Amino acid sequence: MDIRLSDHFSYGRLLRFSLPTIMMIIFTSIYGMVDGFFISNFVGKTPFAAINLIYPFLMILGVFGFIFGTGGSALIGKLLGEGKHGKANSVFSFLVYITVFVGIVVALAGFLAMEPVARLLGADAAMLPDCVLYGRLVLLGLPFVMLQFEFHSFYVVAEKPKLGFLVTIAAGVTNMIFDLILVAVLNLGVVGAALATVASQVVGGIIPILYFSRRNTSLLKLGRTQFDGIALLKTCTNGASEFVSGVSMSLVGMLYNMQLMKYAGENGVAAYGVLMYVNFLFLSMFIGYAVGTAPIASYHFGARNQPELKNILGRSVKILAVSAVTMLLAGELLARPIAMIFVGYDAALTDLTVSGFRIFSFNFLFAAVPIYGSSFFTALNDGFVSAAISFLRTVVFETAAVLLLPLLFGIDGVWFSLVAAELVAGAVTLSFLTAKRKKYGY
Repeated sequence: MDIRLSDHFSYGRLLRFSLPTIMMIIFTSIYGMVDGFFISNFVGKTPFAAINLIYPFLMILGVFGFIFGTGGSALIGKLLGEGKHGKANSVFSFLVYITVFVGIVVALAGFLAMEPVARLLGADAAMLPDCVLYGRLVLLGLPFVMLQFEFHSFYVVAEKPKLGFLVTIAAGVTNMIFDLILVAVLNLGVVGAALATVASQVVGGIIPILYFSRRNTSLLKLGRTQFDGIALLKTCTNGASEFVSGVSMSLVGMLYNMQLMKYAGENGVAAYGVLMYVNFLFLSMFIGYAVGTAPIASYHFGARNQPELKNILGRSVKILAVSAVTMLLAGELLARPIAMIFVGYDAALTDLTVSGFRIFSFNFLFAAVPIYGSSFFTALNDGFVSAAISFLRTVVFETAAVLLLPLLFGIDGVWFSLVAAELVAGAVTLSFLTAKRKKYGY
């Protein structure tokens, strides 16, 4: 039986409704890890370090997809809850079209900025050519990856999370097959890896366009629209936290790489690359659940159903608490096997990765709180609080930690930085949830 946004949600319904989105995010992280595996094992640790050095910059350029997706789905969900289906479809169509336009403009700007940015990030003579080549090739798919990020949220508000999962599988399999052929068989190196990534992005961006532009069984349809400045402003306001989170996480990632170049050189950047792949995989449970349940909160907020808001939040806290402990235990147990998969060819790099991962894994215990809390406030159309959580979590807490802790603990201080930042961000998020309880009635 289909689950609707208007339903009452038990633990089972929450998990069943959010599971396709969780799997979608997990699968996205897995095929990203496959990219890293092929480059590290078939091309070498220097190109592997190079693409991990430039990758945060590429993520900054793609962040508009998250803004339009999460901010737009919050607005669309609210409109659906109010019974304004025609307006919801118009806003949906407008946001999809403007995403394509913004993607083209940002890709052109990124192409021109790629080399100076790589130099600014500390790319040496050995890493610079691969940074620039990989970055510029990946930008060919930027409009499509922005659509892919955007539809992660739109699938859910359209009550089609399973479609999102299937599209992600199609994109992921495309990436894996092309990685195998272009990198492992044809030895095209970073060029092959970049082209494999672009191919998967095109698949992930085009399929939803084709589905929603035709008659379908979802709540949304892509069609005619007009420029809607008010909707765009509300979307950007609602999605401000995702903008702040995306940009600041990428900037902090750059800062991590700079610190690691200082304390551990190329090996440090390569080890951090492995940790980031696995970190996203482990946090995919939290991110997927937050994205998958946010439209439910938006719908019931628009319908003024405060008891259901309270029900959703209470059950979500318990689900995420169990998941957090599970993620920590898994991280501690799998640190060495995962390191061996990526960098087992280099003993020193493997040991550095394992020691870092065993410290780094403790962030899983605290990260669920700010991730879900920020998404929950976005769903309530409270972009200010959501953005404040994201800003404090990354720009303030992580930046301070990664600058200060290495002075006290050396390389271990870099690994512990995220743990400290997530702990403090969790406490701040809980304080916001407590302070806003009466206003929203949860």
